[in-house]
Parts: sequence; C-alpha cells; structure tokens
Amino acid sequence: MSCGATAMSRGHIQQACAAADYYRSRRVPERLEEALNSIYHRGPEDVYGHLSNYFGEFSDPPVISDVCARKVLDGAGNAALEVAIACRVRSIDKRVCAAAVSEDPAPLLTCEAAEDPETQRLESVQTAIRWIQDSIGPALRGMEPGEQSTIDQLLSNYFRVKKQEDKQRREAESERVPSPPVSVPSPAPSPPSSKKKASGKGKKAAAAEKPLPPAEPQEPATTGALAMAAVSLAIAKSSAALRDLPLYSHIATFKQQQSPPELVIPAPLISLLSCAKSSPGKLNLMKEILVVPKPRTTIAQGLNFTSSLQTQILKQMETQNKSGQSVIKGVSPLGCFVLACDRLDQPLELIRDACEQLGLELGTNVYLAINCAAHELMDYNKGRYEVVSGTWKSPDEMVDLYVDLITRHGAIMALIDPLRKEDRQQWRALGRAVGSRCHLMADVALRSVDDLLQGNNHPVCSGPVLKLTGETTVSDLLAAVRLIEGEKRLTVLGCSSEECAEDSVVDLAVGLGVKFIKVGGLLRGERTAKYNRLLAIEEDLTRGGMLGRQDEFEFPTFWNDPEILDPQEEAM
Repeated sequence: MSCGATAMSRGHIQQACAAADYYRSRRVPERLEEALNSIYHRGPEDVYGHLSNYFGEFSDPPVISDVCARKVLDGAGNAALEVAIACRVRSIDKRVCAAAVSEDPAPLLTCEAAEDPETQRLESVQTAIRWIQDSIGPALRGMEPGEQSTIDQLLSNYFRVKKQEDKQRREAESERVPSPPVSVPSPAPSPPSSKKKASGKGKKAAAAEKPLPPAEPQEPATTGALAMAAVSLAIAKSSAALRDLPLYSHIATFKQQQSPPELVIPAPLISLLSCAKSSPGKLNLMKEILVVPKPRTTIAQGLNFTSSLQTQILKQMETQNKSGQSVIKGVSPLGCFVLACDRLDQPLELIRDACEQLGLELGTNVYLAINCAAHELMDYNKGRYEVVSGTWKSPDEMVDLYVDLITRHGAIMALIDPLRKEDRQQWRALGRAVGSRCHLMADVALRSVDDLLQGNNHPVCSGPVLKLTGETTVSDLLAAVRLIEGEKRLTVLGCSSEECAEDSVVDLAVGLGVKFIKVGGLLRGERTAKYNRLLAIEEDLTRGGMLGRQDEFEFPTFWNDPEILDPQEEAM
C-alpha cells in the first residue's frame, strides 16, 4: 500500500467504498475506472475537485428549493419587486439568482386608484410577494429551473384565476357602491364662423369634420401581476447560471432549440432630449428625441456619438443663451435632458447644428426617432391634440404635420405613438404617406404583450414596443417575437419609464434577436447599467467570433395591403 493510501482514515476508506458501490449500482463501473485513470494520466492538483466535476454529471439535476420575494426600489425610489431562486444542487441548497422588475406606470393610469400611483405600486408589490410566498413558491418547489415553458404556463394559469377573482371583486364593489359612469366627453363642436359663406357656384363647401373616436375603455391592471414577470425572469436567469451560460445565450437556445452560431446586437434607440407636455416651454409633442446609430455601428461608437452630442448641445446652449438662464430644466426619468422649447423644429435644429460641429451627418452617421406620446396630448373637450401650447390639431391634421416634419427632416426614421390607438384610420393614412421611409411604432398604443397575443385592438404599425412587465412571462415575449417576425414586422424590446438597475432586458433583446432596443438615455444609473451590459455582450460575442452583422434599415411594405386592413376601419 502506498504512503497516500496509508494516510487515508478508516472513514475515508468507508466513503470511497460506499461511493464505488453507488456507482456500481448505477451500472457505471467503467466510469469509475475512467475517472481513476484520468487522475493517473493528468495528475490534477486538486484531486477531490477533479473527481467532483467528473462525477457531477451523475448527480440528480438541480431543482428549485425555495422562491423568495421582497420589496426593492427602482431608479425613481418607487416600490419594485425582487425574486430570488434557491436550488438544491448536489444535495446542497444555495441561492442561485435574483431578478428585479419595476411596475410600468402606464397601466396604472386606467385604474381606479390612479390618483395615488405610489400607494397602488406598493399594494401591487405587496400582493405579488404574498402570492409568491403562499402559492407560487410552494408550487415551484421540486421543479427544474430549465422547465421554463412549463413554469411560465403554470404562472399564466395562476394569474388567469387571480385576474378573474379581481374582476369579480371589482364588480361586487361597484354593485354595493354604485358610482357614476366614467365617460370620455365628446369633442366640442366647432364654433360657427363669423365670416359670410361664399355662394359662388365654383366654391366647394368645407367637408364636415369626422367625429373623434372616443378612448376605448381599458381593463384595470390586476394588483400583484408583477409576480409573473419577476418569477419568470428569475427562473430564466437561474437556469442560465446553473448551465454556466450567459443569459442571452440561454434565451437564444430557448428560442431556436439549439445554440445559434452567431447573434446580432440590436440597434439602440438612445434618448437624447425631452420636450414633453409635462416639460417647461410650449412644445409638447416630443416626449423623447432618440439617437439611432446607423446599421453596423458598434455599440461603443453609438454611445460615443450620443455622449458627444450631449456635450455639444450643452456648449451651444451656453453660447446662444445670452441671459445666462439655461434652457435645460433637468433630467427626465428616461435619462435624457429636459428642454424648454417653443417651436416644433427647435430641438431638431439644435441636434443638426451639434452634428455639424462634430462632423456627423444626420441621415448618414446617425438617425433620429421621436417618441410623440400622442395619447398625452389629446384634449377630449376640444377633440384636438395640443402639439404646441395653444396650437391644436385634429387627427387628420396630425397626419399632415408628421408628413411635413419627415419631409423637412429626412433623418427621422421612426415615430413612436404618433397618434392615439383609437385613430386607426389616421395610423394607416400616415403609414401610406411615410411608411416606406419611416417606421411607425406602437408603445402605449399596445398596453401589454398579452393584448398582442390575444389579438386585442391595436393599430396597424411597423411593430410594437414589447416589454417584460405585469403579467408577461419570458415565454410570452418569445411568442410575441415569433408572431411579429412571422408578420414581417419590426421587433422592438423596451422597458418601463421608471426602471430598476436590472440589466436582463439587454440579454433578452440579444437572445430573442429583436431589431431595436429602447432603454432610455445616458444620464441615469439604471439606464447606463443596461448600456454597460450591451457593451459587455458585444465584447463577448466579438471575442468568441459569434457577432453577426446588422441589417440595413428596412421599412415594411404592407401599408397598401388590403388584407391587413383593420376590421374596425373597414366598418367606418
């Protein structure tokens, strides 16, 4: 017996014999011999570590042992939800991964408690925590994290029951305490003109203005729905970590059912300036003006362009503003400068001048996109959009405004929410006019991924902005991307306007293969965390020879296709 063998204690010998008996019972004696031979030939420094790794494949697969949830804060200090997954790995329970998801404030606007959104957010997070502790966590124990589709279906089934219970509760409360029906006021009739009507035979009478379609009623958001997205994302992250894969690679394999040979980084829509209705100044129309680097520009180059533009714009305003009072009024939650502008062209001219100073050519090196957030501009008493303070436009006039704007500023390659979703005829008219050179994206016009999957009413557009919020699961996102790709539309992944520092949305975007990603600007930490992750993924893919080439901007050709005509539009 060798010195090494004599040094072994009786307990070690018993454990070795027991291990040998175990592997013989598993009918793998040849594996045991192979492992010992590999030690002899390789001479590993850590023999126990080598054997542990060698026989690790024979252990039972990891299973979920616990699901924990707690309240955290998002970038604005509001309540958000974090879910942590613990798994039993080789007979040891350990915390594997956690994911945080913030509440999207958009659905809150349609709820009964909209006057107190902070309270509603907190209540939603607390309800989600209770669901996870009482029902979802126990139901997932013993399941493998890799069973993403099965777990997501379980979550969806659970949520469907809770949603129905919530609906019945609301109906019961409304019966006990009847409240006056909430209705959107009809647009006021145009005042009679003081000018005399021309009676000449050759004069045409002005066409009667079309009535404004009322806002469609929205089903209130279900309190606690945030649990679905948070648990689903945490499961995906845990499965990737246990397989020792980056999340984007795990998601790509989940989508394609095999490891893809290459992945393409989505083009970023980077928020640069904000001139929204809530901003100072007269201009209301441009909630976000976004920089879009030209295709095949690296992420590092695109971020450098945007950072340089921010710095140059600051210099220009310091030079132009002789009074010494800055027109920058702060930083938006979206991570960009808030400007006080009075004219529609003013921020675009500011960006154009900054590009000229930097030697960048708009429409060649960089493009622009505008988040119009038109739903925030509608005054239902007037039946008009207030694009500039005191300047009102009907839906038809909005189409003319956008056509003129894009004609004068050819670098605009996308409009986000240019109209309310109810103005379907105008969406299609705008698409016919500019759809061959400008994308029309629907963000708030599509309330949730579930609306898309269920075929609920939303306007015909180049593509919706998808988000992992509320009741959405990772499987839902995948189904939505497949649906949009099958229709030859644009795939965009975004995040909430009030966001956590969680950067998993970037991995989801890369893994799902979306064309664009919209995560905000460069002036807030929860936004830059996502761009840092985008940089890291680009470096990983480049190093591994897996970075694919971005396609040029291709605009949809379906705007004149009668088969996609909205049924409600046909009835009008």
